[in-house]
Amino acid sequence: MPIVEHDPWRDQYFAGIACPDDVIIPTDDPLAYSLFPQHRWVYDKLRVARSQGFICGRRDSPPPQYPVFCKPVINLSGMGMGIHVLRNHEDLREFCLSGHFWMPLFEGDHVSTDIALVRGEPVWCQHTHGIPGEAGTFDYWVIETARRETLMHTCQSWAREHLRQYTGLANIESIGGHIIEVHLRFSDQWPDLYGAGWLQAMVGLYAQGHWQFDDAGRRDGYSVVLFGPHGRRYAHPLPALVRNILGRPGISSVQITFHENRREEEHAMPPGGFRLAIVNCWDLEAGRRAREDLRAEFQLKRP
Repeated sequence: MPIVEHDPWRDQYFAGIACPDDVIIPTDDPLAYSLFPQHRWVYDKLRVARSQGFICGRRDSPPPQYPVFCKPVINLSGMGMGIHVLRNHEDLREFCLSGHFWMPLFEGDHVSTDIALVRGEPVWCQHTHGIPGEAGTFDYWVIETARRETLMHTCQSWAREHLRQYTGLANIESIGGHIIEVHLRFSDQWPDLYGAGWLQAMVGLYAQGHWQFDDAGRRDGYSVVLFGPHGRRYAHPLPALVRNILGRPGISSVQITFHENRREEEHAMPPGGFRLAIVNCWDLEAGRRAREDLRAEFQLKRP
């Protein structure tokens, strides 16, 4: 299965999806970075910021005013690692390290947009709105039916200009309509919520260079996330509980998102918590109830 997935909890989405042996479809940034050298510059977040005319810079060029947002120039592990809000020059000296940069602290919706491109021309896109939690975490994501016309135009225009000749899926993250990150792959957290036939269309895009997907049945979905505190060693929940959740109406899938045989520091996690599980669902309340059952299994207090 040349759909290369390094997280075993997401293999469930790609089992049984036929893909030619000579076609490699990345689901993470390190592989995408190596596969597309012509376009890998998009992983330089400072260049992405400058491509939009943002006021930004490294630690040797202090911002004209605070607060600003600071993060690594390149982070192929994701999960909000190394992020900080800088509120003064002392923060700049402490947190804006040699491999970091600062940029505007945008406000507004945090949206993840998956976009299919054929030689740089957008042929499909869908937005997912992240509902924020604590310190770089997300409480849940809403896979939206709505098109967000202004944001869609922003993403498509940027892709046409900067991803010319690229064929494949890209993921564009934005806050308040401003593009903050670009990835040469799709969001593998919720492909089951894009609808029947979407994965086959993805294979066709990479294998034949064309996109064929009936999007008429798109509907809102939800990806509900469970975080626990850092500094603990966690074990996977009983399989019977996961099977029970999967059998409930409105539930699409369950991911247990960590390796129980690895130390905490071997996982890429945001400052605000250790991600334990994700429940993808069509019914938000069903997803929340499932999360509470998993929370109890992990013996966590409600926040």
